[in-house]
Amino acid sequence: MTAHMKEKLEEFQSLVASLQKEYPKEIAGFLNFMKAEEGGTSLSGKDKEIISVALAVAAQCEWCIAFHVKSAASLGATRGELMEAGFVAVVMHGGPGLTYLKPLVDAVDEFVPPSAPGSAR
Repeated sequence: MTAHMKEKLEEFQSLVASLQKEYPKEIAGFLNFMKAEEGGTSLSGKDKEIISVALAVAAQCEWCIAFHVKSAASLGATRGELMEAGFVAVVMHGGPGLTYLKPLVDAVDEFVPPSAPGSAR
């Protein structure tokens, strides 16, 4: 197993750190918006991250997939929940979304412990 998705996550984190230095006002606005959204109470953080995984697949963004799979896994999301979210994205986005199940599978393999409930394929 390669660490392809871990590299994508590191690239994203490096980008954000660089932007915080060069464009602090602009990136702070986005990060503040993210923080405010995370504070809502109608959906759990885990549910929001699972939704974000589906959106990341539909948006065809490997960096987003890595970020949100890792976040969802840290909140207890299972392999089954994450893959189901990916398939919802495929239903809504079609064939191009299907191709982005590959980075989703890679991210799930890298960030979700194999012994986690719902991890069986």
